[in-house]
Amino acid sequence: MSGDKTQIANSELIDDFISHLTLDRSLSDNTLDAYQSDIYKLQNFIQDRSLVDLTRSDATAFMEALSEIGLSIKSIARIVSGVKSFYKFLLAEEVITANPFSRISNPKLPKYLPSVLTHEEVMSMIEHIDYSRFASERDKTVIMLLYGSGLRVSELVSLQVNDLFLEEGVIKVLGKGNKERLVPIGEKTINQIGHYIRYYRNEVAKKKSEPELILNQKGNKLSRVYVFKIIKRLAEKAGIRQNISPHTLRHTFATVLIEAGADLRAVQQMLGHQSITTTEIYTHIDKSYLKTVIEQFHPRA
Repeated sequence: MSGDKTQIANSELIDDFISHLTLDRSLSDNTLDAYQSDIYKLQNFIQDRSLVDLTRSDATAFMEALSEIGLSIKSIARIVSGVKSFYKFLLAEEVITANPFSRISNPKLPKYLPSVLTHEEVMSMIEHIDYSRFASERDKTVIMLLYGSGLRVSELVSLQVNDLFLEEGVIKVLGKGNKERLVPIGEKTINQIGHYIRYYRNEVAKKKSEPELILNQKGNKLSRVYVFKIIKRLAEKAGIRQNISPHTLRHTFATVLIEAGADLRAVQQMLGHQSITTTEIYTHIDKSYLKTVIEQFHPRA
């Protein structure tokens, strides 16, 4: 088989796999893109050879190459997991008779504790918002939804006005795998959302504006990148030295609740974790670090 024909055949196999994931597993576009990217990394590694002809030695060499180029263990584990899924699919479809990755172990991920902020640090970020700026109410709403509801940044920017059920005190969130969940929000967050809608969103929204709740000043959906910029800017103003992201506020939300005695299953549901094992990591954080924020169940919800 010539090089061009092999590349075409490889691409068709990858497309078939991505179609399978799209139909059977309801994965997000970002996850599908990650799977596709991981398999193309393998294709680039074997160059003009067929993915069908991969051997166990090739699989081992691929893992070693990923390590040699300086990828983190976490990144290598994700790539290998994606490629393994691809070859399980080929085996199930009887395209191959043996899975070259079947005896390849994923690199062990180091156990880590997610970085969190104190309640005072989050409040300092809110206090350092420049309220002379038109977008100040939007920035405050971003912080309060991340910290007060534990949303992922992708969930925040995708949240729509119709997802708000403020009288009931809940919001409908579309999480990973297009799974919906209801997340409760407290009075302070409800009041802030109302304030934001009246004094910011209603001003920037146009007839053709997108339905998302959080908009930029042109009336378009706020990007994930800009949410990162908001968090970074306010953290710097508040004198927070650790490297934080929107996910840090999600970690802080979960930690505050669990350290205050909230039921683990309830926090799992609010975060949208498929496995409670993911939620349990928050139970290992040093209580002394959070002693200033557990006097109330959640001081800024």
